[in-house]
Amino acid sequence: MPKLLIVTDAWRPQINGVVRSIENLVRDLEPLGVEVDVLSPAEFRTVPLPGYPEIRLALATPWRVSRRIADSNPDFIQIATEGPLGLLARRAALKRNGFTTSYHTRFPEYVSARYPIPERWLYGFMRWFHNAGRGCFVVTESLRCELETKGFRNLHIWSRGVDTGLYRPGYPAPLDLRRPVFLHVGRIAVEKNVETFLAMDLPGSKLVVGDGPMLEEFRTRYPEVTFTGAKSGAELAALYAMGDVFVFPSLTDTFGLVLLEALASGVPFAAYPVSGPLDILGDSGAGVVDQDLRKATLACLDVSKDIARARAMDFSWSACARQFMDATYQSYGVNQAG
Repeated sequence: MPKLLIVTDAWRPQINGVVRSIENLVRDLEPLGVEVDVLSPAEFRTVPLPGYPEIRLALATPWRVSRRIADSNPDFIQIATEGPLGLLARRAALKRNGFTTSYHTRFPEYVSARYPIPERWLYGFMRWFHNAGRGCFVVTESLRCELETKGFRNLHIWSRGVDTGLYRPGYPAPLDLRRPVFLHVGRIAVEKNVETFLAMDLPGSKLVVGDGPMLEEFRTRYPEVTFTGAKSGAELAALYAMGDVFVFPSLTDTFGLVLLEALASGVPFAAYPVSGPLDILGDSGAGVVDQDLRKATLACLDVSKDIARARAMDFSWSACARQFMDATYQSYGVNQAG
């Protein structure tokens, strides 16, 4: 049985797309006969990331990470994040049989949105980090094309899925809100561009689910908006299901798992025409993308919930796990038949 070690700086109790992707990958690799080990901040003392106290950074040392990798003795190493653990694992893995990485987050755009650091410097760091590996996994074909133009090499597609059993229409509405309900789910932070949605002139109600550094500020500035904080499980699924339109104002996400969760709940999405929303939407008609986000949002009121749900059924986590391992074997030059 092949053994995979996943190294990630993003892990429980964080609630985000990276953590959910890894959790689902771990679950669905076991039926494929792959043993999975996860190296995360849970094994170390941590400190809060400035500005994001919910994100904890591991206080690890090169020796301790190197020893941990040696004790795991994996056949394959996947470094999911470019944080402290990712950097230390990169150093250790270069002395072994190499590693693969994932491009989960538009790190240069995120950092530049908060600090006066040029994106080109940050892309230089990202190329240094990812190009040293055997392969870098990206979520969509459009992102692969974009990163290739920026000098990234050995790019492979690893898509994402959705739990269509949990996220579905038909839950009793947990809140009494005036229709139509315009919904957003995600981290409440500057790089997510949530305020574009909050400031829109729309009929009905706005519902925002999620935590983040700007939550309390937005609660004060937009008292007419219903903010629930972070939710999970059936409670989150019920909030999705009461939406009429999912509004996704981000310009920097590589994919947007929340888009799949909304579609599975029978909620069409409105977004800008950028990588992620464009790839998920395809020619399905399950949402509307437009440079005028308000126009797209209002147009979504005419999109069938059945069409939205049908598009979500095209995505499964088990298929994503198989795709991940295919990319891993290819990156390492392993013959799967052997």
